[in-house]
Amino acid sequence: MGARSSATRPRAVGRAAGLGLGGATLLTLLSGCSIADWGDAFGHFGWPSRGISLQAHEMYDLWIASTIAALTVGIGVWGLIFWCVIRYRKRGEELPVQTRFNMPMEILYTVTPILIVAVLFFYTAVVQTNVDKLSKNPDQVVEVVAFKWNWQFNYRDGMGKDANTVASTVGSSDVIPILVLPVGQTIRFEETSKDVIHSFWVPEMLFKRDVFPGNVRNVFEVTLDKTGRYVGRCAELCGTYHAFMNFELVTVTPDKFDQYLAARKAGKSTQDALSAIGENPYATRTSPFNTRRQSHTWNAPETVAAGK
Repeated sequence: MGARSSATRPRAVGRAAGLGLGGATLLTLLSGCSIADWGDAFGHFGWPSRGISLQAHEMYDLWIASTIAALTVGIGVWGLIFWCVIRYRKRGEELPVQTRFNMPMEILYTVTPILIVAVLFFYTAVVQTNVDKLSKNPDQVVEVVAFKWNWQFNYRDGMGKDANTVASTVGSSDVIPILVLPVGQTIRFEETSKDVIHSFWVPEMLFKRDVFPGNVRNVFEVTLDKTGRYVGRCAELCGTYHAFMNFELVTVTPDKFDQYLAARKAGKSTQDALSAIGENPYATRTSPFNTRRQSHTWNAPETVAAGK
C-alpha cells in the first residue's frame, strides 16, 4: 500500500504542477491585455464595438469578459475530456472498476460551476444597475415623442411631464429630425408615444428602450463620450413605414451644445442653429423615405404620394 501511494504521489504532484502552470500562464496572458485589446483582436466576439457612452463601455466590458471566461472554461473542459480519452483508453479486455469515485474531483465540478455562475450574476447585476441608474439632477432632459412614422425631440427645463419645452425638433417625410446632444454630460431621455409602441434605438449606444403610448413614460440616462453623427432608428415594428422611421444623433462638445440650444431658444430653426455651430444643417448618415408607390412597385418617382 505504501509503495503504491509513493508511486502515485509524483504523478499527482506533476498534474497539480501542470494545472498551476497552465493557470499562471492564462492569468499572465489575460493580465497582459486589456478588455479592449481582447475585443479588438477577436472582432469584439460579435458585440458591435465599444459604443459611444459610458454605459455602453460597461456593457461591452461585461460581454468581452464573460466570453473570455466562457472560452476559458470550455478549453479546460475540452482538455479534460481529451485527457480522459487518452489516459483511460481501453488497454485490455478486463472491465474497469465500476464503483470507484473521486471525492475531490466531484467537489470540484460541483463547486466550480456554482462559483462561475455566482461571479457572472454579480457583475451582470452591477452593470445592469449602473445602466438603469437615474441621477437626481441630470444635466439635460430630452423628451422623445414617437409617432407614425417619425420623431419629435423636446428639450426640457426639468423632469417629468409637467416640465416646460424650451426647444423642439420635429421630423417630417422631407427632413430627417436631428437630435443634438453634448458629450460628458448626463442626458435623461423621457419617452412617450402618440399612437402605438415604438422603440428608441441608437445602435452605437448599445441600448434601446420601448416608447409606449398613454401615461407610461419610459426613462433612462446616458453619458455620451464621443462626438460624431449616428443614425437612430425605431426598433419596434410599428406599421407600414417602420423601416424608414430614422433620425440622426449629433454629439458635440458642451460649448457647441450651449450655442446650439441658445440659438434654438432665440427662435432659430434646427438647420440654422446647426449651421451656427459649424455643423451640417441636414442629416448626413440617413435620408428621408419616399412615400410614393405604385400598386406593385415601391418608391416609384412617377406616382402620386400614398394616400392621395
